[in-house]
Amino acid sequence: MINPPVPLVGDGMLVPCVDGHDRPYVGLDAAASTGALRQVADRVEAFLPSYSSIHRGAGYKSQLATAAYESARDAAISFAGRQDRDDIAIICRNTTEAVNHLAYRLRLSRDDVVVTTVVEHHANLLPWPRVATCRYVECGPDGTFTAADVTAALELTPRPRLLTITGASNITGWLPPIDEIIVAAHSRGILVAVDAAQLAPHRALPAEADFVAWSGHKMYAPFGAGVLIGPREVFMDGDPFLAGGGAVDLVELGEVVWTDPPDREEAGSPNVVGAVALHAAIDALGEIGWPAIIDHDRHLAGLLREGLARIPGVRLLGPGQENDTLPVATFTVEGVSHALVAARLSAEDGIGVRHGCFCAHPYLMRLLGLTEDEVATYRDEVRRGDRSRMPGAVRASAGINTTEADVARLLAAVARVAGGEPSSVAYVQDPRTGDFSPDPAVAPWYGDVRSHGSSCSPG
Repeated sequence: MINPPVPLVGDGMLVPCVDGHDRPYVGLDAAASTGALRQVADRVEAFLPSYSSIHRGAGYKSQLATAAYESARDAAISFAGRQDRDDIAIICRNTTEAVNHLAYRLRLSRDDVVVTTVVEHHANLLPWPRVATCRYVECGPDGTFTAADVTAALELTPRPRLLTITGASNITGWLPPIDEIIVAAHSRGILVAVDAAQLAPHRALPAEADFVAWSGHKMYAPFGAGVLIGPREVFMDGDPFLAGGGAVDLVELGEVVWTDPPDREEAGSPNVVGAVALHAAIDALGEIGWPAIIDHDRHLAGLLREGLARIPGVRLLGPGQENDTLPVATFTVEGVSHALVAARLSAEDGIGVRHGCFCAHPYLMRLLGLTEDEVATYRDEVRRGDRSRMPGAVRASAGINTTEADVARLLAAVARVAGGEPSSVAYVQDPRTGDFSPDPAVAPWYGDVRSHGSSCSPG
């Protein structure tokens, strides 16, 4: 364990509950987004007086901002273990943008095959069918596959141009044997891209992958920056994903001379503050060290998964306890909607979790064991605007700030719900979103925060 756990900005915030008491918020949704490390917030605050447009001014503040931005780029290269390679780091919004950026820049065609898996987050699933023909590696009932399964897909004809794969599942926390898989692909002359969004805050990135993408908002730098890293030569030719200022050397009405990468790939005014925040998070994780982080993760993963598995009526999804996973536990409660479980945890206990399909629908449908006919029925209902029966699960995920007491509080709350303990208030479901909310007469604050009317768990 990291002892004491590393606090994040906002830890201990009191939130209202339906019994009239305020409770310290327990954030167990790190797999979606993390809070900010204090070091990150402090670095950003210190930088803001120096903020200026970068690469476009001779003024002192512009020079300071440019230096800070380029220093963040260097830190990303080091974080990915690419110091000795001619790779570039493209700073973008998040992993989704990074993968879309790569899909565009590889200049694939419908005749090209991209191998990916059914375990992927939508960020690494949806961009590829737009530009190529996809071949999918299936998973078993426990949500895992082997390196041999991936190799078999790589050996089919036509030969793939790319393997793109997650470094860690955002639903089960499962860690594919990524190093072995990369070796298998490279021995067959196939490039490898790794979606490291879930992996980056928990483990060292796979240095041998050709491309790697991750997001700051999952690694304690929620200021809107992500990274795509890959060989410089891939980005030397052709037009960039985004066209605009900062990406060019010369523009005439009939011709454009693009500048060199990585600037060519970052048209428009970049997110300098996000880059500074990302750099601070990289530094902070480096100071803690991977051994301490991994030990903390494994301890919490054991507490979460073993504790939930012992609760009658709770079904834990994913691989067995013998597998090394991130501190992510996704589960269902027999006879209780996933949306209602999440709503009760929030409104009655001040615990924040995620529910729904976690932007990984094909994977979750397999973990839930749904048939094609069942999925088709749900699809028809959603198309009619009714999400009240949308399948899903509940996910609790921990970070470097999570304590044993946080996990114990979750387990006690889930046990009450799974044990059939009635709530002190009524809950109403909105069929349009599928979400439940407590009686507004008892929880008027809930109406205030939900006034936007959007879904808590779209996708």
